[in-house]
Amino acid sequence: MWISDWRMCWPTSGTGFVFKRGNNRNLRSLSWVIPAGQNSDHAGSPDNTGGPAWVAAIVNAIGNQPPCPNGEVYWHNTAIIITWDDWGGWYDHEPPTILPLHEGDYQYGFRVPLIVVSAYTPAAYISNFRHDFGSILRFVENNFGIPEGQLAFADRRARTDLTDFFHLDQPPRPFQRVSADKDATYFLNDKTVPTDPDDD
Repeated sequence: MWISDWRMCWPTSGTGFVFKRGNNRNLRSLSWVIPAGQNSDHAGSPDNTGGPAWVAAIVNAIGNQPPCPNGEVYWHNTAIIITWDDWGGWYDHEPPTILPLHEGDYQYGFRVPLIVVSAYTPAAYISNFRHDFGSILRFVENNFGIPEGQLAFADRRARTDLTDFFHLDQPPRPFQRVSADKDATYFLNDKTVPTDPDDD
């Protein structure tokens, strides 16, 4: 998951940065948030039960943050991109696209989910564009004034930049809390020894 705050106003940084409130607003405008193994949704992990609640707790922490000192609201200027690093071995009825060899040695694999959460993403929106991990990099480039193709091969090959998920000409949608069986308090107080989020 990564979180992009378009106007740099954040709560306390650190492992529980989005769960805690404070005056130390020094987190960068773009942050990668990676769960411990027990909260990663990694396929086949017997103790992997916290993933959906962990994601919900982070989304709720962003959506429920109080306004910044300048009056800006986190929910109105933050995009949350949730994705998985691989397909996990589950069935997919869509075969992967085979790219021409001149587009690089890396090929597409089976699809992985990508969820965009923001005040400017229509509720229940489903994109019919073929996005890839490079699309996320293109989105970062477009938001932070980086020339397209500068971050590596994946963004040079990407055909999309996720802009179809954002309707910035519309007023921001009000935040709706995500229901989950565990909340931020649970994850802040969890004493379980963290495991690696991926073991392959």
